[in-house]
Amino acid sequence: MEIITTHTNTDMDGLAAMVAAQKLYPEAKMVLPGKLSRNVEEFVSLHKDTLNVYNIRQIDLGQVKRVVMVDTKNPRRVGKIGDILSKPGVDVHIYDHHPWMEGDVRGSVEVVDPVGATVTLLVEKIKEAGLSLTSLEATIFALGIYGDTGSLMFTNTTHRDAEAVSYLLKKGANLAVVAEFLGRPMTDEQKKLLKELLNNADLHQINGVKVLLARAKTDEFVVGLSMINHMISEIERIDVVFVLAEMDDRVHIAGRSSIPQANVAEILKHFGGGGHAGAASATVKNGNVEDIVWELLDVIYKKVRPPLCAADIMSSPVKTVTPEMSIAEAGTIMLRYGHTGLPVVKGDKLIGVISRRDVEKANHHGLGHAPVKGFMSVRVVSVPSDMPVSEVQQLMINHDIGRVPVVDDGKLVGIVSRTDVLRTLHGEVQNRHKTIYNNGSQLTRRNISWIMRKNLSPTVWGILKQAGKIADEMNYKVYAAGGLVRDVLLGHASLDVDLVVEGDGILLAEALGEHHGARVRVHKQFGTAEVVFSEEFKIDVATARLEFYAYPAALPQVESSSLHQDLYRRDFTINAMAVCLNDKKFGNIVDFFNGREDLEQGLIRVLHNLSFIEDPIRILRAVRFEQRYGFKIEQQTLKFLKEAVRQSVLARVTPERIWEELKHILVEREAAPMLRRLEELKVWSFIFPGVNYWEVDPVLRDLSQSMDLLDSWGYFQTSEKWLPHLIAALHWSDMEVARGICERYHLSKRQTGKVLAALKGWREAIAMIWKAPEDVKTSQLAGVLLEMPRESYPMLLAILEEDWIKERFRQLLNTIMDSKPTINGKYIKKLGYPPGPLYRETLDALWRERLDGNVRTEEEEQFFVRNYLSRVTGGEKKC
Repeated sequence: MEIITTHTNTDMDGLAAMVAAQKLYPEAKMVLPGKLSRNVEEFVSLHKDTLNVYNIRQIDLGQVKRVVMVDTKNPRRVGKIGDILSKPGVDVHIYDHHPWMEGDVRGSVEVVDPVGATVTLLVEKIKEAGLSLTSLEATIFALGIYGDTGSLMFTNTTHRDAEAVSYLLKKGANLAVVAEFLGRPMTDEQKKLLKELLNNADLHQINGVKVLLARAKTDEFVVGLSMINHMISEIERIDVVFVLAEMDDRVHIAGRSSIPQANVAEILKHFGGGGHAGAASATVKNGNVEDIVWELLDVIYKKVRPPLCAADIMSSPVKTVTPEMSIAEAGTIMLRYGHTGLPVVKGDKLIGVISRRDVEKANHHGLGHAPVKGFMSVRVVSVPSDMPVSEVQQLMINHDIGRVPVVDDGKLVGIVSRTDVLRTLHGEVQNRHKTIYNNGSQLTRRNISWIMRKNLSPTVWGILKQAGKIADEMNYKVYAAGGLVRDVLLGHASLDVDLVVEGDGILLAEALGEHHGARVRVHKQFGTAEVVFSEEFKIDVATARLEFYAYPAALPQVESSSLHQDLYRRDFTINAMAVCLNDKKFGNIVDFFNGREDLEQGLIRVLHNLSFIEDPIRILRAVRFEQRYGFKIEQQTLKFLKEAVRQSVLARVTPERIWEELKHILVEREAAPMLRRLEELKVWSFIFPGVNYWEVDPVLRDLSQSMDLLDSWGYFQTSEKWLPHLIAALHWSDMEVARGICERYHLSKRQTGKVLAALKGWREAIAMIWKAPEDVKTSQLAGVLLEMPRESYPMLLAILEEDWIKERFRQLLNTIMDSKPTINGKYIKKLGYPPGPLYRETLDALWRERLDGNVRTEEEEQFFVRNYLSRVTGGEKKC
């Protein structure tokens, strides 16, 4: 085991250095050795799910083989971890900006330089290694540097710290968050003003929002009123703070808001001020501070909207367990729904909470059969549905809990998780290290309506707008999800429209179909419907649902759920985004799992580590998306994929499901690279058992180009667009192997016949095409080609590598098509012969004569047919 640690009483530099070190040591666990400073404690508590840090009690130090120490070298400052640093077999790596002192531990790797912050050293290593950074990672690293350098103003600051900050800003570091967690030194004048403001501060409850108004008078102008406002916001932890300072002949106002319901720029616009929603200022000439306070209050009452409450963000209905349910059953429910804890209810009353840790402990001691009531916690922290989200957040921090039940009149009505709170704070919640903070530039990223308008057809745009209006009338929430969001963000046109409804998806689909005069197919057992506008364009509408797998590779079982769970059931982060279609929020993107950033970085990433085990078909899908878009399968995802292949999970999947996904691959333009990648990942043998990939690779590589060439000649049309690649993949195979694969995937008799005809005839066709024209009759060659399906022609063209022989093939196809007889079966019937195989036999013979130049005109055709029929029937005529 590898661990990363830092000093006790961890500050921002220590925390940031740990996160940065994990970029260099991705398999190592971050372990906090002891207490944290207050701002770090709050930051870690709020971001616990994204940072994934451990405390010392959760680690078996006896299993540790490497310790990465950051921001310290002193073994006494890392708590119990110091006891193992000198043990044999423990490798120590050190990254620190403090000078060497007596008693410091030594390591096999020592990066020790006198820069302003340790994280600067690690940022340099990250930059040198070319590792990517998310906005949250860049923000955390900037917090560490600013914290230890006094915002680059301490004398220990070096040019390397400033260069690191510049690099982090380019990578999306958010200074608003840095300012939120760090303070600046204050002057004596500022301290005096701060004291007076605090002594003259009144708290008001306005539309459910806590608003603090602080006022002061001073004879001299004091700079930094906005900074003092920030300081008061930090001290008081109030939703909205206004400070008013009467200085000289002016009243200066600074406003700061931490909630979207109070737009301080809009409020201070009344006084001619400006700024943005979270921070703004104004100056009033010749004003009296007491008068302006009352005027400001009047504006606030008009402008502040009621805040988001627990009821607005909670999940409902809630998955619960009863006190009599067994521990094993509770654990199964947690695993199925991905919960870390469940409320325990008796009737409608909430009586306790059982956590996953409680379940694991009970199972460890062989008590899976015991009832939940013996292990649940009865001291439950709950909130009413009308509690503002800001208070819920503070309650979570104070009690260090990740979810709180919502209870009204003793009845459980919902549950709020840390994820729900983070979503309201940051707009979208990401996996570890990937929260995107909602300020300034991020606001425009959250709404993509203009991108949708640009990349969607007017028809699709109109349908989505109408779906939102219908949902508003029904009091539902509706989202476009999955492929449409992905393709729109990539700048691709998309007809893959998948709607998710928090409400009754079938009712919305029926209303949408009625409005557009479209047919609706309903699948009640799945809560889904299909709105059919034409054979080419259909929209899938689904009630937000959860899929779970009773065992690996099983078909999913479906239950109604929330949008979050609906997206969580999907395959990859880039396919787990949604966009709101309701009128007021039309275009707002919902990205719980950081799909947009993965899209920008070109990464295919699963949502959880059992993704390929639960549904092995995702292995093929990962390769399809990777090659289609020129992306890469993310490193950890690739590790999961290879392990799933090693465990032969695809062998547990029905051939029907494999074929359904394989057909999607075979119709792609990049099918050849996809098939090559499947071979690299050792998947080929599962989908084409008995077929040697390297025998068919040269033809597969050129197949798409050959299809394009045939299409330009006007000779490639097929309704089964997957068939050319299948034929190419099997063309070197033994007939029985090919027949077995066709049977495995339940191809029809006609489709199997085409594959086998191609395999039977391609060698002879190639040999005859290469012969000199005088050595082979055109009719002979045409006979071989016409016995083969047209879907095999791209394979032939790919084998004929040289341009001159390809041109000869084109001329041959022209000759065959131009030589088609002008007469048909009607003429034979007119001669009095009954319909039957004789018709085809006669016309084929006529076609061969035309190909060889023996028959040219319609009169000559008629003469040949009469003679041919008389000869083969012995002069015996007609009916």
